[in-house]
Amino acid sequence: MQIKIGFTSNENIMLPVHYNHIIQAFIYNNIDKDLAQFLHDKGYISYGRVFKLFTFSRILNRARNENGKFNFGKRIELIVSSPLDDFCKSIANSMLQNEDLFLGQNNLKVEEIQILNSAVEDDEIIVETLSGIVAYSTLYKTDKSKFTYYFMPQERDFNRIVSENLVKKYNAFYNTDLSLDKGIEIVPLDKPRQILTYYKDFIIKCADGKFLIRGDKGLLQLGLDAGFGSKNSQGFGCVKLDT
Repeated sequence: MQIKIGFTSNENIMLPVHYNHIIQAFIYNNIDKDLAQFLHDKGYISYGRVFKLFTFSRILNRARNENGKFNFGKRIELIVSSPLDDFCKSIANSMLQNEDLFLGQNNLKVEEIQILNSAVEDDEIIVETLSGIVAYSTLYKTDKSKFTYYFMPQERDFNRIVSENLVKKYNAFYNTDLSLDKGIEIVPLDKPRQILTYYKDFIIKCADGKFLIRGDKGLLQLGLDAGFGSKNSQGFGCVKLDT
């Protein structure tokens, strides 16, 4: 389920240029405490990987860069998405019940909550990223030290990694054992843009653009709800159906 939330403020909404961690904290602070603790500390596990099974978009409004900070004006919109009913109900209820919400230092009020039509009806969808898709692998240098390599869509391993990641999410969510080779095909429809984002002290590279994705409807629906690629709960892999 995808939820679009509109916020207003009496003052201009100011955030650092790299604000993903602030939105992530905002989400954890506005869902049920037990659920937040479970997702943060445990999550859903498959093949030794932990999945939080939620994602969120960039702030959908344009901003002015003022002295190294984004000024969004007095209204912003954000999409939060998850296949978890408890998560969606919890955040929607919190948004409706709390008159004062704090996104970083910004005091916000909810103006509107909209449930988006995000049902997958075919084995092929076209999506546009609302936050870039991450595909990475941990590799080793000649001195045996580790480093993280981020793949872009023009590299063959991008499709494999995004596909295997989605199958692992599916197995974790549904407690099943779908084979890793029963995944999806993801094809860029334009030249993807490489975006660099600082998440706390780390640089994350992601691919922004429009993609054709083929595969089982159940897998596609989970990708739409939980996010495609890695690091979804840090604000990556959120997409919208292109209609």
